[in-house]
Amino acid sequence: MSTANEIILRPRFKFNVAQNNEMLLELFEETKTAQSDFIVTRIDDHVFIKIPKAKQHFWSPQLHLEINENDTTKGSTIYGLFGPNPTVWTMFMFLHFIIAGLFIGFGIWAYVNWTLGNDFAIQLFVTLFMVIIWFALYFGGRLGKKTGTNEMHQLHHFMRDTLRSKGIHADI
Repeated sequence: MSTANEIILRPRFKFNVAQNNEMLLELFEETKTAQSDFIVTRIDDHVFIKIPKAKQHFWSPQLHLEINENDTTKGSTIYGLFGPNPTVWTMFMFLHFIIAGLFIGFGIWAYVNWTLGNDFAIQLFVTLFMVIIWFALYFGGRLGKKTGTNEMHQLHHFMRDTLRSKGIHADI
């Protein structure tokens, strides 16, 4: 199936490498001080790669890598997730929940007024308006993803180049 027709707001990838996870995690730790183009943060088996604050904009993505030990291949599995700044993502989720709550509330209110034979035009209008706002949020997220695509490629290339700097090759 082509990914061009799928709805993907936070692209993910996964691949295996022959090296153990501690060696890979240390490799990313070393790049933290060896370069200044990206901010690299490590917490346990997680590595976060971000654009520096001076180069960031509202839609700047970050790359979250989870590097797990793979017992079957005696290597590691790297899971990657591109996503917006956590603050932006939290704001979008908050807005979605508010819109969903208003949609349900006004939908119930419109239904109750309809069953009682009262006027329900305002409640129906607000319910339909919430659907329009949902679409606006979705297309806003798509616009943000498109705006951050170049930076997503930069983050991916940095990860790939970091791995290849020690001769680690994988299908990435």
